Amino acid sequence: MIASVEGVVGAIASDSLVIETGGIGYRVYAAPAVLAAAPPGGRLKLHTYHLIREDQQALFGFRSADELGFFTLLLTVTGVGPKVAIAIVGSRPTADLQLAIMAQDQAMLVAIPGIGKKLAERIIFELKEKVAAAGVAAGSSAAFASASGSDVVAALQALGYSLGEAREAARLAVTDPTVGASLEDRVKAALRTLLRD
Repeated sequence: MIASVEGVVGAIASDSLVIETGGIGYRVYAAPAVLAAAPPGGRLKLHTYHLIREDQQALFGFRSADELGFFTLLLTVTGVGPKVAIAIVGSRPTADLQLAIMAQDQAMLVAIPGIGKKLAERIIFELKEKVAAAGVAAGSSAAFASASGSDVVAALQALGYSLGEAREAARLAVTDPTVGASLEDRVKAALRTLLRD
């Protein structure tokens, strides 16, 4: 599996680019924002998702591990394939999208080309359940949890954030007296913190 690609940007197409490294050119599909920022002839590193199917292999590239993690999470939703997932990830900052899912904001998802109302409902339902499951798993070891907000950290990591980012956002959410005590309230507050960064 190819986890990342770093090299010289060769050709740039409407939906992909070629990164040349070690004498090999890798075609990597990416969101328009990634393609627009790619420096022709310059160096670029992308985190990649390596799709392997019986009839196809493809690489999908992302600027950060957060974007890659969220893309991978989106692929678990029934009816969401790589092209739809990359359109979602490329439409807004990851924290913004995750906050919309936690807030059940269908309008934001429906505004993304290729996302209808039914698919937006399914994304919200299925991903909200996954975040809740991550919180329950963390909560089962509540006796070992401290005021660091380990349940919030686990939920943020399930959404694709790094441990360091999740810990800092959880710390801010847990210590904020205006945030409710429920896991959902704390995760929403942590996502808002990440969105401001």
